[in-house]
Amino acid sequence: MRVKYIRNAQVVTENGIIWDGAITIENGLITAVGKEKDNPAPVGAEIIDACGYYIGPGFVDIHCHAGNNFLTTEEAEKACAFLLEHGETSVLATTDYVWSLERHVNAAKTVREVMSKIKNLKGIYFEGPGINIKYGANARDNPWKNEITEAEYTAMVDAAGDLAKVWTIAPERPGIKNFMAYARKVNPMVRIAVGHSEATPKQIMDMGIYKPTIQTHSMNATGRGVPDRGGVRGYGPDEYCFRDPDVYCELISDSQTIHVDACLQQLLLHVKGVNRVILITDGTLSEGDNPEELRHITDLNFDQYGALCGSKMTMEQACKNVMSSTNCGIAQAFIMASTNPAKAVGLDDVGSIEVGKKADFVIVDDKFNLKKVIIQGEIL
Repeated sequence: MRVKYIRNAQVVTENGIIWDGAITIENGLITAVGKEKDNPAPVGAEIIDACGYYIGPGFVDIHCHAGNNFLTTEEAEKACAFLLEHGETSVLATTDYVWSLERHVNAAKTVREVMSKIKNLKGIYFEGPGINIKYGANARDNPWKNEITEAEYTAMVDAAGDLAKVWTIAPERPGIKNFMAYARKVNPMVRIAVGHSEATPKQIMDMGIYKPTIQTHSMNATGRGVPDRGGVRGYGPDEYCFRDPDVYCELISDSQTIHVDACLQQLLLHVKGVNRVILITDGTLSEGDNPEELRHITDLNFDQYGALCGSKMTMEQACKNVMSSTNCGIAQAFIMASTNPAKAVGLDDVGSIEVGKKADFVIVDDKFNLKKVIIQGEIL
């Protein structure tokens, strides 16, 4: 593969911005990063002019059910092609907690069959089925009302194998620890997330070595694990994850701050710090109509019962939204949209602009309008 050289760029790294920067690429990998004056173009390299725009690591969307109304688990090629056009150079296909056992198993098989053909598909995020059925969109349709049997969870875990990057669970579910023990036995690197839960701090801590390191969409579909007493505020999964320094908190930052109010987004960044917040799109299929007062909103989804049900966002929109809602800067947005999610799920070869990592980039202006997408050194 020909050597490529990106010049005239404001390079967003994990540690800051390199003004007037340049990047050298060989065989789809980053081989040099620095100021253009200190990092000249190799002889014969193909020159790519970034035109003075920002270049950051390609977006890593670890929680995405659908793109352009195609399921990432069942129509992965179409969904991931759309997401790649929007800079999502790494995507985890995400299941739905209301699916049957058969559909979960088939999703794993389908993703395995197409993985080698899709550059930006990196694995599977299982959002359930071991969640609290009281929480989330389409909750009344959740079929997993009883304890998940050993035969059921082994079928799912075996089908997923090493493709499973995350399992979302509610620690208060009976038998869930056995489920996670088997998930870790099959894939020791899989991450555990808490979500759709009203677990108490004790229930979460009692998970022991299976305690979550990720919170599924913080402040969405959670309850208070400790009941109010005389006006005393309860303490549930959100508060637990705020307090635990090892937990990454996912954030859905939509244009109307309906998933998470702007003040709560600011609180999340204040409490967790920019290095423990993960931007997600939670892209979903369009199921129901928007409520009348939100008919004009284009980045939200609602279920057939009128409940909030994920989004139609892509990651560059999420970055724009979080900058608007929290006053964070462009470098912080890239950390939340690329670096943190890659670290959280063990995608060590992407997520930041460093020598040796894959040459996955997005070139954007200061409002996160996409100018170019580059994956493994190739311009889309």
